[in-house]
Amino acid sequence: MHRIAVIPGDGTGPEVVAEGLKVLEAAAGVCEFDYETKIFDYGGRRYLATGETLPDGALEELKNYEAILLGAIGHPKVRPGILERDILLKLRFGLDQYINLRPVKLYPGVECPVRGKGPEDVDFVVVRENTEGLYVGAGGFSRKGTPHEVALQESVNTRRGVERCVRYAFEYARKSGRKKVTLCGKTNVLTFAFDLWERVFNEVSSEYPDIESDYAHVDAICMWFVKNPEWFDVIVTDNMFGDIITDLGAMIQGGMGIAAGGNINPEGTSMFEPIGGSAPKYTGKNVINPLAAISAVGLMLDFLEEDRASKLIEEAIIRLLTSGKMKSLSAGKMGLGTREVGDFVARYVREEKA
Repeated sequence: MHRIAVIPGDGTGPEVVAEGLKVLEAAAGVCEFDYETKIFDYGGRRYLATGETLPDGALEELKNYEAILLGAIGHPKVRPGILERDILLKLRFGLDQYINLRPVKLYPGVECPVRGKGPEDVDFVVVRENTEGLYVGAGGFSRKGTPHEVALQESVNTRRGVERCVRYAFEYARKSGRKKVTLCGKTNVLTFAFDLWERVFNEVSSEYPDIESDYAHVDAICMWFVKNPEWFDVIVTDNMFGDIITDLGAMIQGGMGIAAGGNINPEGTSMFEPIGGSAPKYTGKNVINPLAAISAVGLMLDFLEEDRASKLIEEAIIRLLTSGKMKSLSAGKMGLGTREVGDFVARYVREEKA
């Protein structure tokens, strides 16, 4: 029995989560596993009504679940930063979800915006450190509001945090049959933080002689994502650089409508989500693309070691994308409604044999 917490969130989050749960039910039926879900109303609506983001005891309660399926957090009536800091970051840090896992895979039937690149060229994974770096919030202001104001934001990198992230990347590469791990950094400028990253990376890589290792500056990686995405297999990097390059990765795999990610605690509760935001202007119109949320369910099932179910979902997504039924991945241009997309994927999953 898998215990799954569900946070539908804001805007179109509840709509895409509903389709993800529809596909989860189909996969469970075919692959014969049991699960239970509980809905948590954390997000902008709750905050506006109560002034509360995460209630006391929320983290302890969520630790009783293997996984969390998250829709999206972000409300147009809530100042940016409040919900992100007090819900998303608090969940990641409080549940020690120290890995952000972002597959970047171009599926057949999806047009790549990079000319001449196809599914054989865009298939890599970014392993982003998820609980340290600039996102710790260390720093502050001096003389705030004056012409002499100083703002400091410090990047916190511990050897333990760096090593467990790097080791996860190499273990992931070995388990998934990938052949190379690339460290993304900026050793020529960030000479303290990435001196630590580089030393740890070199030490850990020596324990994995079967996996090739190399290094590239973050700006070079941004260029090569566009020019030569086929060079990459697994990329490991810090919190800020990972946040940036994964959005670029989402674009070369076809856009936010297909991109999903996991916030992983290998020994605890992990959280899975579509990468796109809450898209409030599309709320309730049945036009938002739910494939990223459905892909997040696939990632979640892979984490829960329901490998066959995860694979069935991916195959069903590819089947829909190559069927000609979807005209676009963009909201309002799909040629299908949100619920229809979920129905097709669920139907294709049920048509497979476990």
